[in-house]
Amino acid sequence: MKDTIHKYFKQQQLLYGNELYFSINPEQSSESILKNDRINTQQELDTFNESICLCMKCPLGKTRTNFVFGVGDPNAELLLVGEAPGEPEDLSGEPIVGGAGKMLDRILIAIGKKRGDGVYIANVIKCRPPNNRDPLPSEVDKCEPYLLEQISKIRPKLIVALGRVAGKTLLKLDVPLQEMREKTHDYNGTPLRVTYHPAALLRNSNFKKPCWKDFQWIQGFLGNA
Repeated sequence: MKDTIHKYFKQQQLLYGNELYFSINPEQSSESILKNDRINTQQELDTFNESICLCMKCPLGKTRTNFVFGVGDPNAELLLVGEAPGEPEDLSGEPIVGGAGKMLDRILIAIGKKRGDGVYIANVIKCRPPNNRDPLPSEVDKCEPYLLEQISKIRPKLIVALGRVAGKTLLKLDVPLQEMREKTHDYNGTPLRVTYHPAALLRNSNFKKPCWKDFQWIQGFLGNA
C-alpha cells in the first residue's frame, strides 16, 4: 500500500512539478497534519478564551473568582458538559474537580479515556452561580453561545450532558433526568446523551450502576464512530 501511494505521488511530481507534491511519506504526512490540526485548534480555543474571560454580560461576572472556560483535548471526540462551576471549580478555574473530578477520572479510565486525551470538559455556564443554585434562563442565554463556539472548534463526535440541569438546558426540555437518559438526542447536529453528574454519584451510590451503563454505551458508540 505504501509503495503504491509513493508511486502515485512520484507520478504527480513528474506531471505537475513540486507545487502539488507535498510528501512521499504518507505516514509522516498524516502525523504532521494531525499535529498541526491539534495545535491550530488549541490556539483557536486559547484566543477565544482570552476574548471572553472578562465577560460581564450577566451579574455572575461580578461574583466569580475565576472564569471557567474548559479544559482537555482540543480535538476531543467526547465533550462532557456540566451545568456550572461549583466552589472548587470557581477557585481552581477548571471544570469538575475535587471529589466529583476524581470520580469522573475513574469512570473515564474504565472506558479507556482520560482528561486531555480524547476528552474535553466544559460547562454550560462559565461562572459560578451564588450558593450553587441552578443557572437562570437569562444567564444561559448569555453564556450558551460560548459553548456553541467551543463545540464548533472542537467538533466532537459525541456530547454528554452531565446531570439534569445540563441536560434540560441543552435540550430545552423541563423533564426528569430519567426521561432524557438512554436516548440519543441532537444538539445542533451533534449526537448528545444525558447521564448523571459525577457529584450525584457521591451523594447517592444507587446512581452508579445506571451511570456506568451510560458510559458503557458511550464507549461502544465512540468505538464504532
